[in-house]
Amino acid sequence: MSPDLPPVVPSVTAELVGALSPRLRKRLDAGVAKLLARPAVRDGDTVRIAVDDETDVVLHAPGGRVAGVDAIRCGCLLAPDCLHRAAAASAAPVADDTSGTEAAEAPETAAASEAAGAPETAEASQRGEATTTVTAKERDPAGQAEPGTATDDQRAAARTVFDAAAAVLEAGTDGAGAVLQAELLRAAHSARLAGLPRASAAAVSVVTGVRAARSADAGHRLGDLADALADVLGVAHRLPHTSGPELTELRGSVRQPYRPDGSLRLYGLFSEPVLTATGYAGAVTWTAGADGRLYTVSDVAPGGPARATGAADRAVRIGDTALTHRELSRAGLAVSGATVSPTGRLGAGAAVRAVRAAGTAWRGEPLDRLWAVPVAEQVARALDGGQDLLFLEVTLMGTVRETSGDCLLADCAGVPVRLAKAHDSPSLPYRDNLRLLAAARGSRLRLVARLAPGPLPRALPLAIEHPSDPMARVDLGLDRLQHADLPTDAAAPAAAAVAAGDEAPLHLLRRRVHQAVSGGRPVLSFSRSGSGDSTRLRRAGLVTAADLLDDLQAAAAERSRDAFGRLLPADTDRFARAWLAAAVYTGVVERALCAQAWGGPRRRSPLRPGSRAFRSGTVLHGF
Repeated sequence: MSPDLPPVVPSVTAELVGALSPRLRKRLDAGVAKLLARPAVRDGDTVRIAVDDETDVVLHAPGGRVAGVDAIRCGCLLAPDCLHRAAAASAAPVADDTSGTEAAEAPETAAASEAAGAPETAEASQRGEATTTVTAKERDPAGQAEPGTATDDQRAAARTVFDAAAAVLEAGTDGAGAVLQAELLRAAHSARLAGLPRASAAAVSVVTGVRAARSADAGHRLGDLADALADVLGVAHRLPHTSGPELTELRGSVRQPYRPDGSLRLYGLFSEPVLTATGYAGAVTWTAGADGRLYTVSDVAPGGPARATGAADRAVRIGDTALTHRELSRAGLAVSGATVSPTGRLGAGAAVRAVRAAGTAWRGEPLDRLWAVPVAEQVARALDGGQDLLFLEVTLMGTVRETSGDCLLADCAGVPVRLAKAHDSPSLPYRDNLRLLAAARGSRLRLVARLAPGPLPRALPLAIEHPSDPMARVDLGLDRLQHADLPTDAAAPAAAAVAAGDEAPLHLLRRRVHQAVSGGRPVLSFSRSGSGDSTRLRRAGLVTAADLLDDLQAAAAERSRDAFGRLLPADTDRFARAWLAAAVYTGVVERALCAQAWGGPRRRSPLRPGSRAFRSGTVLHGF
């Protein structure tokens, strides 16, 4: 996947790949690799790729995205049925498949999104959220009120999505080439037309993650891809059998329009860069109102690392203020006629007025009350689907070594918290700033971080108090600390010892779940250590985890033969269901362990009979 190419809507990629002959389909992955090695030249809304000295592929992207098959042209003799057009679409990021009719329904929303510079989904992608947009026709294809159960079209679309995602899981990222990706994009488009925006968005997220994995993108996370696969498979599996409020949740929600919120007095908190695998970049500035509610101002658009680092010095697009994002993060804003989305994003409509106002330090009112909320309560809020920002006061303790590298260790009210980099891109200073902060051992600082769920307390710091000036703050993704910024009595960095505790060996199941995502079913079918892992899980009291692991191993290894002794195709459906059961169980238990690790009260098992996870049919029933 190349960030130099404009995003292409899923239906375009699916149509171009579907039109290829079987012979060309076999050559598609090689064609994508060849095209990615060629330079792309942008001229306004047009991007040109020189395939060779005589042939160019041209992508026309009005509005920043390729919305039709005719917008990709090739000069070779086989065009328009050539390999190059499908390869260009498969090499490009996946665009947010929104429709122009949405602007007619909610002009204020469309204007605010356009003024902000990009779809709200770009920011949600970096935070791991699923935000979708559909039109009124797509919400109700038949033009009638939503029934209490899924329609036949929705059941068929869900089945298509499940089969396409199961095929990707079967092959793993190593084997899920452009053809399988296109099939999943086709299923995503069908789900969107059937009024299933959540399934559609989840399927697109899987394709984006697979492409990032295959291109060795620095921002790729195997755990994130596993979560995306579990989401799309879980939604598609449960949707045909649910009704009422649960069906509404599985269908997905339409992006709500910006609603009037009167006059607001906002105080800047911090700014963070946005750099997503879908080809969007920019900055988001977080502010807080007098009541402690959080609001965001964003400038996100198609682009790469240069835009992520430069957007902070652009003026915010609200009212007539000339404040940049970097300045707003330390100042204030007085807004009249404000419009706000349900996620707290400020609109930039023509009636909105905003002027610069005085800011305040983190230890001053009203920002100080954000750090007054108990940490365990903040973590519980994040795990329950609420705001995932944590406001922590920590004492730096040095570094701790992990398999993925060193991370900063801090003490937070007696809880040892591991602070890891929020983004892997070398163009962003997260890694360098954390390494420098390791030399400020003993410093007690306030910070804003994003929760990283897991069995050990872990957070991704986004902003922190200046080590030698408590009245100042540092945006860790935008500002670069220097040695002169450290306290004069800073100790040399040292590795800190952390008590391991009695950690449940849930990683034995999680490892197999992740292995299946990267290597596909064959990796588990040839593994011989599953029985030993099951024994360890049973000794630790995780009997359900052991049973799920055994079932996953059996589903991966099971192959039937016909009357002539020839191997029959593997049961992709059974393997996908066994994997989904293991993935959902792992996620639920890890969230419970995470809440407990942060000092929260010991909860009853989230998988107990009668609980929501138990009733959903994705853990112990329905597979």
